[in-house]
Amino acid sequence: MTSLADFSDEVRVEVGLVREHVAALHEQLIKWGLVVWTAGNVSQRLHSADLLVIKPSGVRYEQLTPESMVVTDLEGHVVDGSAAPSSDVFSHAYIYRHMPEVFGVVHTHSTFATAFAAVGRSIPCVLTMMGDEFGGPVPVGPFALIGSDQIGRGVVETLAEHPGCPAVLMRNHGPFTVGADAEAAVKAAAMTEEVARTVWAAEQIGTPVPLSDEDVASLNDRYQHVYGQH
Repeated sequence: MTSLADFSDEVRVEVGLVREHVAALHEQLIKWGLVVWTAGNVSQRLHSADLLVIKPSGVRYEQLTPESMVVTDLEGHVVDGSAAPSSDVFSHAYIYRHMPEVFGVVHTHSTFATAFAAVGRSIPCVLTMMGDEFGGPVPVGPFALIGSDQIGRGVVETLAEHPGCPAVLMRNHGPFTVGADAEAAVKAAAMTEEVARTVWAAEQIGTPVPLSDEDVASLNDRYQHVYGQH
C-alpha cells in the first residue's frame, strides 16, 4: 500500500500546507451557513502529485484539525491519515481525474440550493450576479447514490454541458462546486446558496425576468477578465 513516506519532500511539504488550508476552509462553510452538523466537505488536489486532501467522514467541524485531514490518491485510496475519508471521496477523486483544470471541490446541503435540487429544478439565470459567477443557470445533475463515484460522474457530465459553470445541483442531494483551488470552490458554494435564496424570494413576489444570452455572455466576460485585481 502506498504511503506518504513514498513521496518526495516537496510533496510532503505541499500536503502539510494543503491540510492547513482545507481544514481552515471548513470554517467558511459554517460562517456562510452552508452546512449543519457534518453534512458537507471540502477537498483540494495537490499540484506536486496525484493526491488530494479531504475531510474525514462524520467528524464535526469544530473538531477538525490539519492533522485530521485525510490524504488519498486520485482513486480515493487512503495514503495518509488516521480516519476514514469523507464518503464523497470517490466522487471528488473522479472529478479530479476527469477535470484536470479543477483543484478544489466542495459539497454542501445548503438549504435553498438543496431545495432546488429536491424538486429537480435548475436555478434560472435572472441575476447579474449569476451571469458573472456562473455564466448562465445553475444546472441540475442526475440522481446518484452515495458511496461510489457515480455522483462525480454526474457532476462531470453535467458541467461538460455547461462550460465555465462551477456548480451543479445533484438531484435529491445538493450542490457540488468546483474551482481552481478549494477556496474558489467554497466561494462558488456560497454564491450558489446566495442566488438560490434570492431567486426563491423573487418567485414569492412574482415571475423573475431572465437575462438574455448576450447580456449573460457580456457579464461573464467582464467578470472573468476585468473585475478585481489583475
